[in-house]
Amino acid sequence: MKKTLKMPHTYALLLILVAFACVMTYIIPAGIYDRENVDGRKQVVNDSYHHVAQQPVSPIEIFRAVPTGLVEAGEIVFYIFLVGGAFGIIHRTGAINAGVGAMMEKVGKKGNMLIPVTMIVFSILGFSIGLSEEAIVFVPIGILLAKALGYDAMVGTAMIILGSGIGFLGGMINLFTVGIAQKIAEIPLFSGIIFRTIVYLIVLLTGILYVLNYAKKVKKDKNHSLIAADMRAANDARFEEQIKGIEAFTLRHALILLCLAVAVIFNVYGIFKFEWFLMQMSANFLIMGIIAGLIGGLGLNGTFDALIEGMKDILYGAIIVGFARAIVLVLESGKIIDTIVHHMTAVIDHLPAVFSVIAMFVTQLFLNFFIPSGSGQAMTTMPIMVPVSDLLGVNRQLAVLAFQYGDAISNNIIPTSASLMGALAVARIPYTTWIKFVWKIVTIWAVICIGAMIIYMNI
Repeated sequence: MKKTLKMPHTYALLLILVAFACVMTYIIPAGIYDRENVDGRKQVVNDSYHHVAQQPVSPIEIFRAVPTGLVEAGEIVFYIFLVGGAFGIIHRTGAINAGVGAMMEKVGKKGNMLIPVTMIVFSILGFSIGLSEEAIVFVPIGILLAKALGYDAMVGTAMIILGSGIGFLGGMINLFTVGIAQKIAEIPLFSGIIFRTIVYLIVLLTGILYVLNYAKKVKKDKNHSLIAADMRAANDARFEEQIKGIEAFTLRHALILLCLAVAVIFNVYGIFKFEWFLMQMSANFLIMGIIAGLIGGLGLNGTFDALIEGMKDILYGAIIVGFARAIVLVLESGKIIDTIVHHMTAVIDHLPAVFSVIAMFVTQLFLNFFIPSGSGQAMTTMPIMVPVSDLLGVNRQLAVLAFQYGDAISNNIIPTSASLMGALAVARIPYTTWIKFVWKIVTIWAVICIGAMIIYMNI
């Protein structure tokens, strides 16, 4: 009996990387750059790299680095837990599911509005509250509405998954990706929001047009569908069963969504007006969650039960941050992180600046296959990419953009993305079929994002 090759669990892979970093402290020469404070942030001094005594890390530190990493990244870890808990309360009330479900049914009756409106709504949820895996629940609704309009399951799945993916790519106020990366880069939270918004709108427009074009072809001739004929005729009853749990939209749901919108707006205002960050926003989301739970009729005990349940759901992503931080801790303890930066810079420095930015983007694109958590990838890569950008004379914002775009684009195509694979499982769409559909738009988005980074570099 043949054994299939399985991708290691993300935690296992990260622990292997911690161990690998430990081994490297015995092999890579130790060295450091001098650093100076520039405009309130530490920045490496060019041409100051020098070797120091080798400081290999003991193998026991492989395991000690994980709890230490969790402690050092505590502000981010507990922000993820509290926000996850708050959204667990919102989820328990059924407000988001009922609201989005009602919206989709309403615009579905108008036919030609279903695809653009649905993609816009899910993209907003993507760049504001970081909607990802939660989008899976709406796939059956999308498929049934798409089929009712003469499309196929691919259209119903794409308008939801690509919609939320576009929001992640925009990332204007997404604290789980852009927020964490900018904190590590020591640049103002959500700085560059106007530029990100412009890129987001371009990507959104191309995404909508791409799905509309495919939908038009399928409606005109079912032979254009990538979904096999026998699959097109099946599964409708199963989809209908899956969406029965979605409640009818009520005034109570409307008040909860209003509460959520006010919390998001209030946090954004506080960020730009009072320079709030994770602690203040954690508190505000917690307040919002408690109020929403009480409005939703969960009661005090039910509200906190939902808070704990939400924290359980977000546990995977929160703990990844500690594992990711552990890798950097080992590299820093062994004094080899600056050596890695030095040699990376030496290679890239001879390239035109444009190719340096593209290299950073491609690196993030590739690494997301192994670390599909946006916050985990930020914690792993940004401590290296920030000094590289400093030494190359590249704006730190570009290092954040390279991470953000590389992470978001690849989420729509890599088989290690939990939200993508979950949606395809619900839709009964084979991964190879999805690749046939999505590779062109993913390529288009990659070109747009590279072009955007080149423009940003020049302005």
